[in-house]
Amino acid sequence: MKTSIIIPARFGSTRFPGKPLALLNGKAVLHHVYDVARQASDKNTTIHVATDDDRIADFCTSNNIPFVMTSAECATGTDRAMAAIKELETKPDFIINLQGDAPLTPPDFVRALIDTFTSAPNADIITPVTQLSWDELDQLRDHKKQTPFSGTTATIDANGRALWFSKNIIPAIRKENRTHPLSPVYRHIGIYGYKRASLEKYIALAPSFYEDLEGLEQLRALENGMTIQTVVVDYKGRPAMTGIDSPEDLQRAEQLLA
Repeated sequence: MKTSIIIPARFGSTRFPGKPLALLNGKAVLHHVYDVARQASDKNTTIHVATDDDRIADFCTSNNIPFVMTSAECATGTDRAMAAIKELETKPDFIINLQGDAPLTPPDFVRALIDTFTSAPNADIITPVTQLSWDELDQLRDHKKQTPFSGTTATIDANGRALWFSKNIIPAIRKENRTHPLSPVYRHIGIYGYKRASLEKYIALAPSFYEDLEGLEQLRALENGMTIQTVVVDYKGRPAMTGIDSPEDLQRAEQLLA
């Protein structure tokens, strides 16, 4: 099985222009992400940055990071990942979309997607979730009072297949039994692995009703009958932060890595 980790990296950003090249502990955010991909890889894995910007391409060239130039018209990181795959000479069986602004992603989370695809090759999409403790659930509830659209939760069946994702906290819990250390709430971590044919199918689908309402692209897959297999991962005390969306996020990441 051949795996390709694609790292979409866009220079333009309304909130934080140039963030892939912003320095985090003296090294570009994008370079941190590339290191995550390398640590998760094996001999059957290739890694490419996908970008439409010459500044990012020049950075990759200077740092011996493989890259693919893609169209500036790519609407999302998923579209950019598919555009990059089309340019590769050897087509992978499994594609991981690892965003170029996610430098604190634990490498074992990425590795878990590859290992899960090996054991569940019929899944269209594979994505990680983490089961929240009661304290973490309370923290998420408090956080959503200020920023209601931060943090995505998921419901899954007994086999780990995703039933739904929402920016609301699901499921609602009528009676909380806190004798167990973990709550029944799973928080989604926005890394996706796709079977190649499934990514091609997904890209061809029109945006869906609930996707537009919630702003969650994975709902397009569920609304069209595609299967999303989750894999439960554990931060094990590591910072539960992956994405850099603003200069304030960068400062927070610096503090977490200090």
